[in-house]
Amino acid sequence: MKGNEAIAHAAIRCGCDGYFGYPITPQSEILETLAAEKPWETTGMVVLQAESEVASINMIYGGGGSGKRVMTSSSSPGVALMQEGLAYMAGAEIPGLIVNVQRGGPGLGTIQPSQGDYFQATRGGGNGDYYLIVLAPASVQEMADFVDLSFELAFKYRIPVMMLSDGVIGQVMEKVVLPPFKPRRTEEQIMAECPWASTGRKGMRPINVITSLELQPEAMEQHNLHLQEKYRTIRENEVRYEETMTEDAEYLIVAFGSAARIAQKAISDLRSQGVRIGLLRPITLWPFPTKRIQELSQQVKGILTFEINAGQMVEDVRLAVEGRTPVTQYGKMGGIVPTPDEVCQALRNDFDIK
Repeated sequence: MKGNEAIAHAAIRCGCDGYFGYPITPQSEILETLAAEKPWETTGMVVLQAESEVASINMIYGGGGSGKRVMTSSSSPGVALMQEGLAYMAGAEIPGLIVNVQRGGPGLGTIQPSQGDYFQATRGGGNGDYYLIVLAPASVQEMADFVDLSFELAFKYRIPVMMLSDGVIGQVMEKVVLPPFKPRRTEEQIMAECPWASTGRKGMRPINVITSLELQPEAMEQHNLHLQEKYRTIRENEVRYEETMTEDAEYLIVAFGSAARIAQKAISDLRSQGVRIGLLRPITLWPFPTKRIQELSQQVKGILTFEINAGQMVEDVRLAVEGRTPVTQYGKMGGIVPTPDEVCQALRNDFDIK
């Protein structure tokens, strides 16, 4: 099935309580699949096409604030509209899953694939000092697997989680093993697991008030210090990455998502030509695998950051390397997906490899 379809099926099976979204290419199959499967008849999961992306992210704010497993999905310009709601969720420490199946930009751009939302996801497109946990799937299987992982991390740390996919992974069809069915939690279980949630009582005020507003500067600073401590904990415990042929590598490619799939073929071709090269694929774009890239930079002669954009992740790679090793970047824009041969040639040109 398509990557978008896998996300929808995984959401039903992972005990998701509600999906609120709005159609936009190239992710519309998520909503379409949920509508076709009618999970409200089987698991009780709510599926609603909201009137806009702004409405859908605020529905996630409300659902997550009551301790429910809720999610939305969109593509690049739609996710841009959600940034205020995402900052509110981060400030109020509300868990939730946001899926971004990226397309080219800026603005409305194109409906073709891109990885141009890296900064938007990892830097936080809304206001204030905050982060989202950002997972970057590179296969249809990971599109399915990361749904449950996203909810697990979102509730463990009370933080919004973004699955940063792209039009390639969303539209490609591959074999996938769907997760087993997980029953939705009862109201009693939600109250026990989420004592912070505004679950409410019939005829009574909600137990908790969920807000990101604080009028006293001293109190707001303490809240921000609490958030920063949480982010430090996440950096220490939740970094995820995958390595390919790095043991004896003299050169390294760093790539995520669909770019990493292209890089794998490029590495295979270069190895057959006698070039000792490896791949590091960040799975969490935030927290970023800074420490491992630092370690590998002391081993290799050069690092090529390959991403389907003008060069965004390359800044995090350069910060990790701290000038120890030359770092270059290769990518395409406008929805053009590079070939493995182009990646091979970029590496040879940048590091003068004969």
